[in-house]
Formats: sequence, C-alpha cells, structure tokens
Amino acid sequence: MNRITATFQRLAAAKKKALVGYLTAGDPTPETSFEILRAACAAGIDILELGVPFSDPTADGPVIQEASQRALKAGMTLTQTLDFAARLRRESDIPIMLFGYYNPLFKYGLVRLAKAAHKAGVDGLLVVDLPPEEAGPLRAALQGTDIQIIFLVAPTTRPDRVQKIAHETGGFLYLITKAGTTGEGGLDVEAIRRHAAEVKKISPLPVCLGFGIRNGADAHQLAPMADGVIVGSALCRVIGDAPGASDLPARMAAKIRDLRQGLDS
Repeated sequence: MNRITATFQRLAAAKKKALVGYLTAGDPTPETSFEILRAACAAGIDILELGVPFSDPTADGPVIQEASQRALKAGMTLTQTLDFAARLRRESDIPIMLFGYYNPLFKYGLVRLAKAAHKAGVDGLLVVDLPPEEAGPLRAALQGTDIQIIFLVAPTTRPDRVQKIAHETGGFLYLITKAGTTGEGGLDVEAIRRHAAEVKKISPLPVCLGFGIRNGADAHQLAPMADGVIVGSALCRVIGDAPGASDLPARMAAKIRDLRQGLDS
C-alpha cells in the first residue's frame, strides 16, 4: 500500500490528524537543508512535501519564492532533490511527496522522472500547475509505480469539478483555504469550515487544509474541519528569518513541535 494512504488510515484509527510539512529542498544550502529535513521528520510531521525549487512559481507567495531563490542560488536541482528523497528514505518510512511545477519535471523527462522517483522511494507528486485534464502523460509515465498524483481544490472550485478532481487524485485532496498565493494568515475560519464540509460530502478521500496556517493555534482551530493541515510558508520563514543560523535544524524542530501540539490537542 502507498505510504500516504497507509498514513491516513493509521491516523484515522488513532483519531489523529495529519501534519503535512512543506520545505524547499536545498534551502538555504543543500548541506543545511538535508539536516533541516531530517529534523522536521523526527520532530513530528506525518508527510513531507519536498519542494522542487523553481524560478517562476505561480502559486507561491514571497516566503516560498525566496526559499526557492536561495536554493537555486546554492545550486539545488531536481536531480539533487530526488537524491534527498532517496537519502531520507534510507532513514525513514515517512511518506514523501515532490511538490513543484511542471516545467522542471517535463524538462527532466516524465519517464525518467517516474523511474527516478520510484527508485528514491517517493510516494506522491503534487504539480501545482498541472490540472487533471493535462495529467495524462505524467499518469502514463507513472504506470507500474505506486506513486500517487495529488491535485488541489480551490475555494472557487465548483462542486462538479471537485468531484472530477477527487476521482482523478490519489492519497488525499489538498484543499486551499484562501484565494491567492501561499502565505501566513488571512484565514476566514467559518468559510473554511463550510467549504471543507461541502468537499467532504462530495469525496471519500481524506481532506487536508493548506495555505495560511501559521502556528499551533491555527492548527488547533482547523483540525476538527479536515483530516490534516499543510504548513509551508511558516516553516520556510524559520529559515528565511535567519538563513545563516547554525541551529536551523533545532529551530525547525521547535516549530514542528508547536504545530504538532496544536494539532493533537
């Protein structure tokens, strides 16, 4: 069974919610980044979104844009990102998703990507700018692997389209909590509650809420509405606030523990 699916089943049986953490591979440097990723996995995230740095992101706000720029400046590539996944897999069974944009994946070669990701122990792909209607070539390349493609649902997505996306996606539905780009704050809790309830009526898949979650208090507030929360900008900000700090892995672990405590309480 795919590790993402198995994780949601295990958490549901334990009456717990998933903490999905996004971090950009290679930020602030490849060496430091890998230690940060190890610390994040050990501190309590359930699923790792491993961001493939890209120069022209369309869905990411300034914090994640800056994380990508730092990683690219440090020389991070898709090949190195896949190597990170393989190294983490040798240490941990945590589900790993590659999060990124279609251009680098297409340039790398979809069949080559599928083989490399499968060998590295990657469990899912979330390609922000790839709608289900255009995902046929990627889906074909992934045949013979257990890698799931996860799609996003926006606050403006019509119910009939939610149903279509739910039919095409694997693992879970990524429910965007607010219009616009990634970033912390700006959450309309009642609107999120209504939207999440509507989506859960349409789809049997686990639903995770992402965009705008800053801390344990936010995680605590949103936890009853879905099967998990996704945190990205708040984690990348830990690095962005002090990219040269020598204790970044410890700082990241503390942030994860705050989110984990809020979610579990």
